Amino acid sequence: MDKAHPEQLTPHPTPSARPGEHPGARHPLAWVPTLYLAQGLPFYAVALVAGLMFKSMGVPNDQIARWTGMLGLAWVFKALWSPFLELARSKKRVVVALQVAGGAALAALALVLQLPAWFALAIALLGVVALASSTHDIAADGLYIASLSARQQAAYAGWQGAFFNGAKFLSLGGLVILAGFLEQRVGAPVAWSTVFALLGLLLAGLGLYHAWALPDTRPAAVAHAASTVRGTALLLLDVIRAFFAKRGIWLGILFIVLFRLGEGQVQTIGPLFLRDARAIGGLGLSTQEVGAIYGTAGTAAFLVGSVLGGWFTSRIGLKRAMPVLILAMNVPNLVFWYLSMAQPASLGLVTAALAAEMFGYGFGFVGMILFIMQVIASGPYQTAHYALGSGFMQLGFVLSKVVSGDIQQALGYRHFFLWVVLSALPVLLVTRFVRLEPEPHATAT
Repeated sequence: MDKAHPEQLTPHPTPSARPGEHPGARHPLAWVPTLYLAQGLPFYAVALVAGLMFKSMGVPNDQIARWTGMLGLAWVFKALWSPFLELARSKKRVVVALQVAGGAALAALALVLQLPAWFALAIALLGVVALASSTHDIAADGLYIASLSARQQAAYAGWQGAFFNGAKFLSLGGLVILAGFLEQRVGAPVAWSTVFALLGLLLAGLGLYHAWALPDTRPAAVAHAASTVRGTALLLLDVIRAFFAKRGIWLGILFIVLFRLGEGQVQTIGPLFLRDARAIGGLGLSTQEVGAIYGTAGTAAFLVGSVLGGWFTSRIGLKRAMPVLILAMNVPNLVFWYLSMAQPASLGLVTAALAAEMFGYGFGFVGMILFIMQVIASGPYQTAHYALGSGFMQLGFVLSKVVSGDIQQALGYRHFFLWVVLSALPVLLVTRFVRLEPEPHATAT
């Protein structure tokens, strides 16, 4: 790297120094917002934008759900390699490299959409993006923690969430609308090539910017590589052993997986239902209309629901709030059942209905985050156990997503969305037996 960078000329703080306050560090607002924008862009590209692209390119629903669901496994297992990122001499270099690599893979995806074997190549490149993105999550969060004091971490936490969700607004409310506009003029392949090229250039450009803007956190000393790798592997094994030794952990994992059973299906098939023709049970909306609904009203409703869900839970406690949170997350799925039955022509009515569904999703999802944070992750290795719990949360989403396309094609849209509503019943039953409070005298390390 260029030795003229001020942050590289500054001595690294001693262990007693407060993180994020050493001379030469750039102001957190110079990099925190863009860091979490860069975290969100590839995630939403894989989780949401890719499915809409495949739909426009004529891929069947079962294939879309199966393959985009499998891509989510990168976020399931990222906790297993996260400790080894601590061996890197510079978190900054890891973050920049992953952003540039993810941007290059997205740009390559734009090219392969013009080739005969485009689908297999697209899945392979999206797999690269998923691995880079999930690993980037770990490195970016580690950089944030290592670079800022506890007070600063709290002060800029709002910027994290705002710009991560800003990536969703940009992806769905901006680029998907652009794709819909271009589809009508130059066709789907060129339209989506343009969108993924823009995504790739934006992510790679953020990587180059962060090569200048990010603080450079390095360990004061690095132990011998072989012994460090061995020690890290042994520590990881102890973390996993301690996780599965927790009281009631298997029932807790079952609760986590079932919590997302309905959500994973409706979040996968819902946008495809909106796009499909009315003659086969869909609503026949254009790509532009779907992008506008989810990217604007849907995103805003989700954010409002998340804030209110957190406030509600803080007022009455997680144990009392959990049944309400589960209902809030799943009852709005009745919206899709209604839409599949009535097939309304009013775009305003569809937008209002989906805003209600996304509000409930945001309100209820708080319950799962707090359950993992306060119950599953309580005790030793709190941060590592939160990562493992989050992995099981993502596993529940992936499993429901992978099978959702096959179920939808077997049942049709009307019966599928009724099935989604009924999918909430098992988690309500498990709620009566699962532990919803941390173990007494649990200490965090």
